[in-house]
Amino acid sequence: MNFDDLMANRRSVNFFDPEKEVSEELLRKTIRTAAMTPSGFNLQPWSLMILRTPGDKERLKKVAWNQPKVTEAPVVLIVLADQEGWKEGHPFVEKVFNEMVKSGAMVEDQRQWFADARGSLYGESAEKQQAFACKNTGFFAMSLMLAAKSFGLETHPMDGFDLAGVRKEFNIPDNFWIPLLLAVGHVKDDFEPALPKWRKRVEDIVVTFD
Repeated sequence: MNFDDLMANRRSVNFFDPEKEVSEELLRKTIRTAAMTPSGFNLQPWSLMILRTPGDKERLKKVAWNQPKVTEAPVVLIVLADQEGWKEGHPFVEKVFNEMVKSGAMVEDQRQWFADARGSLYGESAEKQQAFACKNTGFFAMSLMLAAKSFGLETHPMDGFDLAGVRKEFNIPDNFWIPLLLAVGHVKDDFEPALPKWRKRVEDIVVTFD
């Protein structure tokens, strides 16, 4: 499936076949492919909680507007955006810097510059920290959906949930924002995809300001 077809045929699916499982291998392949998503300074401030058991999905459903797809889909992902994923001393920040030094993209003497640049771009306010985390994690989430579709899976991103409720139910630390939930699975054999929705034209998207 080429990219045009992938974009044209992807749908946000409301009804999953609960009898069709998503193998661990296929899910890992999807995540591994999406992990190639670009991010600011390659900081990759995203994480996933994977819910598979009926009990866990039922817990989530109660704080996600009781949407049936939460329990029908074989896999539901809680997508997490780390608002502290830019800070000095963060284990992944250290990993990123060390890997850049190893590859020759930076030298050890640039450590302070790297810290100052991250602080200026992402750390000057709570608003900037949230924007950093959610923007980059949004890139990753879209890549997850496209990767899933390319491997024969269907998805549905969900905004409809109680943020505080999900955080409390699954003991999610405060540094993580939760941009979305993502249901992943297969549809039934007789599934008829919805017609494509209206989309802006290029002329609607491109703007100028006098």
